[in-house]
Parts: sequence; C-alpha cells; structure tokens
Amino acid sequence: MKESRLFTLLPEEYVCTPDSMAIDKNGDLIVSCPNYADDNMSGCVIRIDKDKNITKWFDVPVHPLTGIARNMGICFDKEWNLYICDNQGWSGQEKLINHGRMLRVEFDENRQMKKCITVADGMEHPNGVKIYGNYMYVTQSYLTKENTPEGLASCVYRFPLDAEGINITNTLKDEHIFATFITRNPVCVYGVDGIEIDKNGNMYIGNYGDAEIEKLVLNEQGDLVSREVYARNPEELNSTDGMIIDENTGILYVADFNHNAIVAVRPDRTVKRLAQSPDCDGFHGELDQPGEPIIWNGKIIASCFDLVTDETKFNTAHELPATMAEIDLLDE
Repeated sequence: MKESRLFTLLPEEYVCTPDSMAIDKNGDLIVSCPNYADDNMSGCVIRIDKDKNITKWFDVPVHPLTGIARNMGICFDKEWNLYICDNQGWSGQEKLINHGRMLRVEFDENRQMKKCITVADGMEHPNGVKIYGNYMYVTQSYLTKENTPEGLASCVYRFPLDAEGINITNTLKDEHIFATFITRNPVCVYGVDGIEIDKNGNMYIGNYGDAEIEKLVLNEQGDLVSREVYARNPEELNSTDGMIIDENTGILYVADFNHNAIVAVRPDRTVKRLAQSPDCDGFHGELDQPGEPIIWNGKIIASCFDLVTDETKFNTAHELPATMAEIDLLDE
C-alpha cells in the first residue's frame, strides 16, 4: 500500500470538520466545511491555492429557520456557479431534521458571492452532488419514512440546474427521484453517499452501509439507461463515502470512512485498498476518517472528517486542528 502524507492542517478558528471538495476556474482547491464538531460554528467554504495558502472564501448563508448551515457536497457548473448540499439533519438534532437544502451560489467578477438561491428544501439528508448536462444529481442518504423490512431506503434526486423553490417530500413518490436504493446492513445503517459521473455519462453511487458501488449508465439527455453493481469486496472496502475518478486511467478512488482508507477500483472492477491508517489524529498525514478524495495537481487529496465514533469505525475521538492528507496516484 501507499503511504499518506500530511497535506495541510486547517485553521481552527473557522474549520473543525472538512468534507467535500471541488476545483475552481483558477485551479484553487475549494473545501466545504460543515463544521459538525461544534454546534456554535456554522458551515463555511474555504480556498486553498497552489502554495497551500488557506483563506475562508465565504460563510454559507444560514437556513432562515435554524440559523445555521451544514454544507457537505459541492460541485461547480460550467458557469462556475457552486451547488451546495446543506445537510442540516446529519447530526440528528430534532430541530434540524427535514430542513436540508440544495443551494446554488452565484458570484461576481471578483469571485465574491452575489446571490444564493434555494434550489430545493425540506430534504432529510442531502449528501453528495455531481452535474451532468443540464442536471444536478444529489444523493440523499436517508428516506426514513420509507423504511421497509428489507432495510433503509435512500435515493438520488435529479434537479434542473436552473431550478428554484422545489419542496422535497422525502417519500418514494417524490417526482424528483432519479433512482432508489436499499441498504441491508443492519449494523451500519446508512444509505447512498458518494457520487461520481465520468465523461461518458457513467454514474457511480456508493451504498455506504452495504459497502458497494453501483454503476448507472445515463444517455445524453441524462436519463437512466441501465444499472448494475459495479464493485464490492468486503475484505478491501468497508464503506463508500466520497469518490473521484481519474479520467486518465479510469481508476475510481473511494473514501472508506469506516476503516480510515482510500480504496482504488480499477476499470476491470478489481477493488484494492490504496492506503490505510489506524485510529489516529492525522497530524502526521494519516488518514483520519477520510470523507472524500479529489485529484488536484497530480495527487489524491483527502479531507479528514474525524468525528464519528461507533462500533463500525476505526476512529475513536475528534481532535483539532482538522487535517487533510495526500497520496500518490496509481500509474494505471
């Protein structure tokens, strides 16, 4: 396996929980920080330049009813608008349940926030977002109203990029559902999470609790053509959080949140752990509960969520400062 290295420590004054990442038009690394580890700290988005200078880009506009933002998945469109999953309900606090939002943030010529539009609200657990064509595809990790004897229901929603004011019902009858999923693991009860779409319209969805990845094939209009289980290997992959595909090699890199690992899925569907750490604080570059990988400047960069502790996780405690790690890419 490869060794992970320290990419950076994050400023404690405005980051305690990093999560999703994207790359902006200037090549800067953009990091979404929901800051779940501190109830008094709302979510923000930070910028890291090529010299690893870190600045807060903006505070995510808070929900008018809850007074906070809890931003997770992010993605840019071709116009460099930023789409944000505001996962209010992730912590399980009753006052935040079903107040999740999908936001579209528009910027002026100086990259300052000009407008924040609510694409959809009333969401139970929006998590990851990717764009293909004229649509955004959003994973929602829970549909608890629809739990069945088979397991936990979850789904992927599809929204037009220019949509506004959609109210989500969190039921299987919702017209915006693109695909539904069942998680059957009775111990790790968490539904769809990571999402990636390659240049050919192949969508990869991680069923977190069942530790498997489905491949959904889209046509040019963004409609579903077919779906199948793409990758699963319990000995190498224990959970499927964020993921990124290397378009040069076709290798899909997956964050194994439970077991402090980054896993590589090759085009032949071979699943192999790329790097892994024991329980740690991440200060020396260990993978401290990686939430998402991204490929930036020829390296895999992983955000370290470092917060959840239960019987399925290697992680046993939250430490500050929050960290990010880096790993070398595979050649093929």
